Amino acid sequence: MIELPTFITRLYPYQPHFAATVFGRMHYVDEGEGRPVLLVHGNPTWSFLYRKVIAGLAGGPYRVVAPDLIGLGLSDKPRELSAHTLRRHGESLLELVRGLDLKDVVLVVQDWGGPMGAWMAARAEDRVTGLVVMNTALLKPERFRTTAFHRFSHLPVVSDVAFRLFNFPLPVLGRTQGDPASISGDVARAYAWPLRRVVDRAAPLALARMVPNSPEHPTMAELTEGEAWARSFPGAVELVWGVKDPILGRALRRHREVFPRARVTETAAGHFLQEEVPEEIVAAIRRVADAR
Repeated sequence: MIELPTFITRLYPYQPHFAATVFGRMHYVDEGEGRPVLLVHGNPTWSFLYRKVIAGLAGGPYRVVAPDLIGLGLSDKPRELSAHTLRRHGESLLELVRGLDLKDVVLVVQDWGGPMGAWMAARAEDRVTGLVVMNTALLKPERFRTTAFHRFSHLPVVSDVAFRLFNFPLPVLGRTQGDPASISGDVARAYAWPLRRVVDRAAPLALARMVPNSPEHPTMAELTEGEAWARSFPGAVELVWGVKDPILGRALRRHREVFPRARVTETAAGHFLQEEVPEEIVAAIRRVADAR
């Protein structure tokens, strides 16, 4: 059993659960009863990111499941960069969904949770029936113009030093926010805590390098599968976006085109909008869950 420090538990008072997957032991939160709501985070966060959303859904007819991606949070942490692929992350999510026998799922995704969740949903036998999309790149790139952050992740030696020794980008998450203070103090410490050991810090660098920088990038096959699923998805969809996100704020345009009937909520939040606008996210989840 992992004992969390009190500065985390007072903000994140949830019982830990663990599931064995092909990629390692996965930690997840499992709260409430009713229609499943699956909350999938991205790089370099963990289910702590969704704590306000989980609290906002409490008491409703929902079973809220929030996993930690392998390599992050309280899940197992493979030490080899090569262990991390979109397919392996998608397979571990699929194992969790099947193992818990989640059906009629509202899938909620952000950052890498988008491509991983979409690939999982494409293979989940129509288990996903509702979708809330937030600041992600659910679609394969039109052009291969990566951000400075992702270009930096490919620099030899210096990127390894920054990510491995200095736990980059955890110390600067606030810079991606509409309100930088939204990730500061104990909240910032809580994001960094699961990666406090140097040997556990493979995932943030590996996931940064998983962003395609050419048509031949190995992630493209899974992105293509996930995009095909998204374009054919018949269920209720909402988009909630932080337009002050310096990484994916502009990605809203393409997602509007793919989901022309989706309700769109634009906010002044940044990349980790769960910290800044949880009420808007909860409202979108409730609307999607209530749509039949």
